[in-house]
Amino acid sequence: MTGIICVTNRHLCEGYFFERIEKIASSGVTAIILREKDLSGSEYSDLAKKFTEICEKHKVEAILHTYVDVAIELGVKSIHLPLTVFKDLSDEKKNFFGKIGVSCHSVEDAIVAEKLGVSYITFGHVFATDCKKGLKPRGLDALKDVCGAVKIPVYAIGGIDEKNAVSALKYGASGVCVMSGFMKCANPEELVEKLKKGAEND
Repeated sequence: MTGIICVTNRHLCEGYFFERIEKIASSGVTAIILREKDLSGSEYSDLAKKFTEICEKHKVEAILHTYVDVAIELGVKSIHLPLTVFKDLSDEKKNFFGKIGVSCHSVEDAIVAEKLGVSYITFGHVFATDCKKGLKPRGLDALKDVCGAVKIPVYAIGGIDEKNAVSALKYGASGVCVMSGFMKCANPEELVEKLKKGAEND
């Protein structure tokens, strides 16, 4: 099955954030990344405690983002990091995690990340997105190049929706990351079904 990862952004969230997370966690997604990089460590920790409880309840993988010490403190074994942060991480901290994903923006990034032993990478932004307003998308050909350069899973990110997700898969992605769609849609379960259906009909 195609991997479908929700990436959170509470500033885009329509309605109460944790109610939204509850709906997403029960929708059939593969995992949820709690991004929220604008928070202080203590603020993120408070958010992450409730977030991980919801994910555990629905048996969906909870992936924390950037805040390594918070993840270790809470015993969360999956983390997503900028490549620069991962490079500077001590071996002791790296070894705590069972899964580490990193954000990559080029073939060179992807090759370095794979050599350093990450579990998966995200690559983007593939399509135009309001989250990167004014920045030219890297496009499907760049995604294909990255997927062809590494053996670890590559997740396409940036402007992904039910209409274009299948294109990312055709160009080699193992799955997709969706932010705005999950933060704004009325029915996350329906969005998951549409994303899956597009992949199955390919």
